[in-house]
Amino acid sequence: MTKTKSYIFAAVSAVALSACGGASSDGGSRDSIRAVGSSTVFPFAKNVAEAFVRSNPDFKSPIIESTGTGGGMKLFCSGVGADTPDMANASRRMKASEFADCQANGVTDVIEIQVGLDGIAFASSKGGINMNLTPQQVYEALAASPYGKEQTSKNWSDIDPSLPNEPILVYGPPSTSGTRDALKELVLEAGCKSNAEMKALKDSDEDRYDQLCTEVRSDGAYVDQGEQDNLIVQKIEGNPKAVGVFGYSYLEENADKVQGLSMNGVAPTYENISTFEYPGARPLYVYVKKAHLNAIPGLKEYLAQWTKMWAKGGELAKIGLVASPDDVMAANTKAAIEHTTLDGSQLK
Repeated sequence: MTKTKSYIFAAVSAVALSACGGASSDGGSRDSIRAVGSSTVFPFAKNVAEAFVRSNPDFKSPIIESTGTGGGMKLFCSGVGADTPDMANASRRMKASEFADCQANGVTDVIEIQVGLDGIAFASSKGGINMNLTPQQVYEALAASPYGKEQTSKNWSDIDPSLPNEPILVYGPPSTSGTRDALKELVLEAGCKSNAEMKALKDSDEDRYDQLCTEVRSDGAYVDQGEQDNLIVQKIEGNPKAVGVFGYSYLEENADKVQGLSMNGVAPTYENISTFEYPGARPLYVYVKKAHLNAIPGLKEYLAQWTKMWAKGGELAKIGLVASPDDVMAANTKAAIEHTTLDGSQLK
């Protein structure tokens, strides 16, 4: 689809959507909000949805689906109309390639809202294996080919003799998850770049660098546990020698069952994430189609509901969301209320 055609398509779709109260290209209609995406953002989005319904009983309850960030973005960017989602929840920022797909499919006006912060937490069962890890140690333990060499490490002590002489067993998110993307960028790549040869490789062969620095081993030491972070909690709760990787909110929610593991000597706590002192701190987002704002009943009010709940000490903090810094929160409150759109120039 050419750029000109995409603009025409977006304009026609927006008019049709608004005029028909959410009519889709196949003649259907929808009177409830539909959001897809991140399993990490899911519990926050559900909490906001419940508060939204209590405050706005005339609107139907939003439909929130946990599809993973990557899968959610694909659905979100597939087009405009009632047969497509209104929102995408994301545990990482939209990629430039995803923004381009949105544009090509007529989703030309996208609102980006950073709803708060989270952390990539490494955890084990209460009383289970306990380690103070570094990004370099995690990379060497989980990489398919650490520094381009064969992966031979079986136990944590093979990585560093100060670590436990126990098998490496990590339950974590799948490749479609934003948590996996954040694990790659914030931990694995950070550990990989500690090697001078790998750092130089990024300039000479970026594809090879990405492969060596972010590809996770597939020999059973890292177990892809699907999009449901609660399943990872269950796995490590049942095995004291296992480590789990999930969003900080799940660590806080299950504090009676699991314990956080420090990274660079810093524990995954609310305060350490809010100051970005903890290496795995990351922002969380929701993306909204501006073309749907006037067509889907309650969508504007649902966005406004987020801003009433994301402050430090607010309702979402009680279930693990870390508040954004004040200036960031102010800017995103404005985006949520005034519906300013993303130009895509800052995306990677």
